[in-house]
Amino acid sequence: MKRLMLLLIAAVLPVTLSAQAQIVTKDAKIKDFQEKTTKIVLTGNEFFDSALSEEIRTRWTISPFEFCSLEEFNSLKGSSDYYFLMCVKSRFRKEPEPGIQMLTLIKGGEKADKGLGKMLELVSIPLCSARYPSGREMIFLPALIDIMQEQISHILSSSLSAYSTLSETSGNLYETGGMSIVFSEDDLSEDITDDIRDLYFRDGIAAADESDTDDLMLDNAPDTIVSYTVAPFEPVAGSSYCYKMLIDAGTHELYYFRKHKITKKTGPGFLPEDLMRISSGRR
Repeated sequence: MKRLMLLLIAAVLPVTLSAQAQIVTKDAKIKDFQEKTTKIVLTGNEFFDSALSEEIRTRWTISPFEFCSLEEFNSLKGSSDYYFLMCVKSRFRKEPEPGIQMLTLIKGGEKADKGLGKMLELVSIPLCSARYPSGREMIFLPALIDIMQEQISHILSSSLSAYSTLSETSGNLYETGGMSIVFSEDDLSEDITDDIRDLYFRDGIAAADESDTDDLMLDNAPDTIVSYTVAPFEPVAGSSYCYKMLIDAGTHELYYFRKHKITKKTGPGFLPEDLMRISSGRR
């Protein structure tokens, strides 16, 4: 009898352990995205909210959407029936305060009361400095929204893609050989010397004043890729990061996405190693 009981326990135990070890993967958690409503959370800044609302109405096609206030977000964030697109201030470890503002898509759920960091994130795109934004974020907002939707489509495409990052899914630089790449002077780090410019600023790669570069984005210039960087207004050496992007002004395809830590020796902006990678990627 005792032996029989042990055999029964042994037979039931693997089933019990299997049930306990079951893990719901990210792709399973987000497979309902296109069936659920995405709440676009307005910031309270009338100028930015007006621009965001207009671009969402014009461009957002990947899911049903509604606009909501921060108060409504706080009342709904615990529900898995909603996804939320919102501006989130991001602080890296050891930064005394948030340095960068992100455009972030997250899913509501039970862990929401423990903070935004506990909510399931689908994708985050750097938007601007958390303090004293330059205003360029308004010019690049349409492109960032399109890039976000393209990334969402990718992560929904398969179970493996659910964990993809923007750097992994950015476009192939080999396809840009016949296109122009224009860097804003303000997007280049102080390490870009005249010698480095002579080495890499050729074969369709150039630098221009920020206003001229932004005009290319505003005009949806064809076959033209422009630079966009996001870093804290007052970065903390050893803690803060700079994000660097190259975006097709006409199609809004993301061709380059990287970040680096800002140190006492390495400031914000595209570094020489970025120019080398970009230049060699076109050959």
